[in-house]
Amino acid sequence: MDHIVTVQDAVTAFADWLEPTAAELAAIEEELPAILADVDLLDAQILTLDRPLSELDAARLRRARRRVLRERAVLANVAFGRWAGGAA
Repeated sequence: MDHIVTVQDAVTAFADWLEPTAAELAAIEEELPAILADVDLLDAQILTLDRPLSELDAARLRRARRRVLRERAVLANVAFGRWAGGAA
């Protein structure tokens, strides 16, 4: 019985599509503030999982939620500006 061995690694080891394109890197960099805001919100939520919510924790959560909303609004406005042909 002959075994079939995959050669995908040898074939795709140097493929261009394995690395992000310049456009993908630019999109990630543009979304980075929103990503970091989401991470901060998750950190604040994780901190409050095992203890009662203090005033400081509540303020930290509110601040993190506002930052997430602000960053998402910026991204939405940029996307709408592109969609509307730069009118926004």
